Amino acid sequence: MDTIIDFILHTDHYLNDIVAQYGLLIYVVLFLVIFAETGFVVTPFLPGDGFLFTVGVIAGSTAGGLNLWVSMLIMMIAAILGNTLNFHIGRYFSTKILDGKERKWLNPKYLKDAHDFFEKHGQKAVILSRFFPIFRTFVPFVAGLSKMDRTKFMSYTIIGGVSWVILLTLAGYFLGSIPFVKNNISFIVLGIIGVSLIPVFITGLKKYLENKKAKA
Repeated sequence: MDTIIDFILHTDHYLNDIVAQYGLLIYVVLFLVIFAETGFVVTPFLPGDGFLFTVGVIAGSTAGGLNLWVSMLIMMIAAILGNTLNFHIGRYFSTKILDGKERKWLNPKYLKDAHDFFEKHGQKAVILSRFFPIFRTFVPFVAGLSKMDRTKFMSYTIIGGVSWVILLTLAGYFLGSIPFVKNNISFIVLGIIGVSLIPVFITGLKKYLENKKAKA
């Protein structure tokens, strides 16, 4: 866990070292990090927003060794494929629940409620979840679990994945030339993570207060 935290806080150092030692292998790393963060329910702790921003900073530096457009294309593909895998993992478990094999794990009624939610609000949920840690890892899984329409999900996840990669990577690319940003990249990344986690804490707090009110 300490290594993961260190990687998140000093992504720029790690990526620069990989570029210096392994060259084109850096693009494999970019793909794997983004794919794993969005593709597996158990890896929401991997870097996302800050990672994209840092990639943009490195691509914008004269000695970065990263091609901006190649990097963005690879990370877009990784984001879309990761969401797709997560979605189908959810559909796999959904089938087991409906078959009665995993009914203790989740009440089928909750699946129906989730399905109705994603049919009504799926576009906003899938697209906006891209910009918030934890949500972007679990929303595709729950969408699959609720058997959201596959075509709708794919169209929304492409829009969300492409927008997410472009906005954050370009932000790093253009802001990375500012001396303050370049010299304080770790603090900038922490700030991005902190801001993006605010909706998670607000949602959790609202749920806690609602449950407390219901019990009272």
